[in-house]
Formats: sequence, structure tokens, C-alpha cells
Amino acid sequence: MTTNEYQVTGMTCGHCEMSVREEVEQIAGVEGIQVSAKTGRLVVTGPADDAQVLAAVEEAGYSAVRV
Repeated sequence: MTTNEYQVTGMTCGHCEMSVREEVEQIAGVEGIQVSAKTGRLVVTGPADDAQVLAAVEEAGYSAVRV
């Protein structure tokens, strides 16, 4: 099982987490998502493409980098 972690900037609350989650869960191959505004972390489990994850985070209104 593949797990990738991202640092997301701009998230401040539960609504931010929900926005990111809703965009990322639409990506084919995503099997699990953990997102925390408190730590600014997004953890994606499954064979999802990095470029698609980063684009989804941007679509939600935030920026991210893989860590």
C-alpha cells in the first residue's frame, strides 16, 4: 500500500479540511485520506498520482508540496 504525505498551506479549520478531502477523494486510486488543518498535513493512501493530488488541493483553494 502506497502512502504519500503533503504539507498544505492555508488550511485553518474543519471546513478547510472538508474542502481538501472532497477534492482529493475524487481521484482514482485514493483509498484513504487523513487531513489536519492543525498540522497542515494531508496523508493519501493508495496509488494516487502526485500531480493529481496537488491539483486537487489547488482546486480546493490551497497549495501543497509532497514531503
